[in-house]
Amino acid sequence: MKKILSQFLMIVLLIILATVACNRNKIKPTASAEERMKIAEKMFNDEDYLDARTQFRIIIYNFPGSAVSAKAQYMFAECYFQTKEYIIAAAEFEKILRVYPNSEYADDAQFKVALCYYKLSPKYSLDQEYTRKAIEEFQKFIEDYPGSKLAQEANSYLHKCRVKLAKKYYKSGEIYQKMTFYRSAVIYFDYVLDNYYDTEFAPKALLGKAECYQKMYKTEEAVKLYQLYLEKYPKGSSVRTVKAILEKLKNK
Repeated sequence: MKKILSQFLMIVLLIILATVACNRNKIKPTASAEERMKIAEKMFNDEDYLDARTQFRIIIYNFPGSAVSAKAQYMFAECYFQTKEYIIAAAEFEKILRVYPNSEYADDAQFKVALCYYKLSPKYSLDQEYTRKAIEEFQKFIEDYPGSKLAQEANSYLHKCRVKLAKKYYKSGEIYQKMTFYRSAVIYFDYVLDNYYDTEFAPKALLGKAECYQKMYKTEEAVKLYQLYLEKYPKGSSVRTVKAILEKLKNK
């Protein structure tokens, strides 16, 4: 009963919105899906996202089997994306993947789902739930649509997300290192080295780990790590410093 009432109220709301929008934009109530699409796209291009959203919604509900229904759903989601309502936008883009999985908008929708979570991703020091979700969705896009024109861009965003997580773990290790909790620091540095070896924080984590072993008087292990740094990053910014440290350690 509640579901029927909810659907009825939705239809009533759509009728009211449609009437208001039609009066304001002189749209005939009997306009076809294609006619409404043309008008809605003009509204969208004019950045009138609220009215455009109303028209796209009307097409989605009143013309579900039309030739433009998949496009209407995509543009409806895009309206939310343009107004930076990324959580709602992601949910609406996901509908395309469920309802129109074989449409021409499926790959773009998957990319936009990932991009929505990327936009929601906060600075590295905060909770990274959305960053991890973005990584998951970009990876799904790359796996499902490897030949897409957006694949290179998706890889770029994916790397940025990985760099942010690498920075978070590296900075945690750095904090423990400064507090002289060297064993705890090494755990974080190892996590960076194991999981984010392709980021700019991998060489920093390797140096941090070596320094921790040096501070714990594990000279042999420290020397091996410094030498590993020179082997892996011969043009690294800390090469000269590492060579000087090794020279001192060998002369002890």
